[in-house]
Amino acid sequence: MIRYIRRAAVLCLLLLVALLVNAARVMVFEAAELDGNPANRRIAIQRYAQPRGEIVVDGRPVTGSRDSGQQLRWERTYREGPMYAPLTGYASQTYGTTLVEHAEDAVLAGTDPVLAPLPLWNDPRRGRQPGGDVITTIRSSMQAAAFRGLDGKRGAVVALEPHSGRILALVSSPSYDPGVLSGTGRAVKDAWRRLNSSPNQPMLNRALRQTYPPGSTFKIVTAAAALDAGVVRDVEAPTDTPDPFVLPGTRQVLPNEAKGCGDASLAYAIRWSCNTVMAGLGVEVGAAGMVEAVERFGFNDTGLRVPSWVARSNFDRGMSPDQLALSSIGQFDTTATPLQMAMVAAAVANHGEIAYPYLVDRTTTSGGTTVGRTARRTYRRAMTPSTAVQLQRLMVRAVEEGTGGNAAIPGARVGGKTGTAQHGFGNTGTPYAWFIAWAQALDAAQPAVAVAVVVEDAEAARTDISGGGSAAPVARAVMAEALRLEAEARGRGAGSASAAGGFPVRTGP
Repeated sequence: MIRYIRRAAVLCLLLLVALLVNAARVMVFEAAELDGNPANRRIAIQRYAQPRGEIVVDGRPVTGSRDSGQQLRWERTYREGPMYAPLTGYASQTYGTTLVEHAEDAVLAGTDPVLAPLPLWNDPRRGRQPGGDVITTIRSSMQAAAFRGLDGKRGAVVALEPHSGRILALVSSPSYDPGVLSGTGRAVKDAWRRLNSSPNQPMLNRALRQTYPPGSTFKIVTAAAALDAGVVRDVEAPTDTPDPFVLPGTRQVLPNEAKGCGDASLAYAIRWSCNTVMAGLGVEVGAAGMVEAVERFGFNDTGLRVPSWVARSNFDRGMSPDQLALSSIGQFDTTATPLQMAMVAAAVANHGEIAYPYLVDRTTTSGGTTVGRTARRTYRRAMTPSTAVQLQRLMVRAVEEGTGGNAAIPGARVGGKTGTAQHGFGNTGTPYAWFIAWAQALDAAQPAVAVAVVVEDAEAARTDISGGGSAAPVARAVMAEALRLEAEARGRGAGSASAAGGFPVRTGP
């Protein structure tokens, strides 16, 4: 009898050990896999058991939370959702998160350890912290000016503060209301299907994730390359470029929309957008020199984050001379995001240096204590300071005397460059109208804003001037608002301006 009891005890002990081993396997080795299993509703229930933190613009939240009364309790809401969607993205219980909602999800959801009073003790078993807030660099009045300017047309606007890299406006049009995707159920799925099947692609972030042929706005990059390489030493001297210009190694003639481009100077070519001059200068700089120059502006960079990822702007590294000529005027395979072209304008405005662009100024706890801040840092040195000064003068003349007259602002120094990017089979598609620019108050020490505008469905003739007709007025409205805000900040004193990189911050509900 004792022998049987011993056997039973050993068997029970083995079963107990097996149970403990299995429990350890589940809790230690398979915990992460089980937590991530779609069938595990506990994670989702916990995630939506409390409201998310807020995304804040100019001291006011542009997001909120609604108690749905369902198992996944708190749903995201958006104030002026379509205007801010290219910034916020969506936070959906069905489709996840995008843009700032995604990049700062840990702070907004309250799971980031930095939100805990004692971060090292922020174990999930001790409970989540309330969601933190994300304070953005966007200026509401500039965002509104850009949104109104596009007026539902397909296109995008990006405005930067050149010396800091702060993104002051980020608009993609047409847009959508992220709130329709927040919850679950048939209505959310129908909205998702409708938005994704729309020919206007309202969920496409054209400012950050759509690339376009930049057309003649790219001539600023080619001009910088030519000046830095010493190919041009006097911007007023003839360039010995024929008109018509035959693309190297071909019989194809490159036309000009402007008159007087034969043997024109660089100054004239920028003012009136001569294709032949700029294509010839690109060939003179050479493929290696052009690639090196454009990559100093950020082209071909796959790692840019603002903090959301940004599509790569392209300049081919291996081209024949005729392809290089076309690429040097923003054609062939050259493509750029609106953010990239705003960075080109900012480089000129900031004496050749590009500050790293960013959207999030700082993150805070729900009580307002700062837990993270984005520091100003250099992204690239795009050109020498002397080249930047020369390009500033040329861009100012393009506004005062050339194709960019629609961007002029009384009482301000404005430099700009128009562009029309042809596309489609045989270039039969309606051209994209571009305008890049920067603006400086006459009594200010440095430019307040650099901007890029692209309008896909521009109603204009297929000339370089169409950028001045369709895109320049939008840029002017955004720049005028930036100058107004800067003047207001100076009027209130340096103390109130310093908190926002030159602009005051409003607080309150």
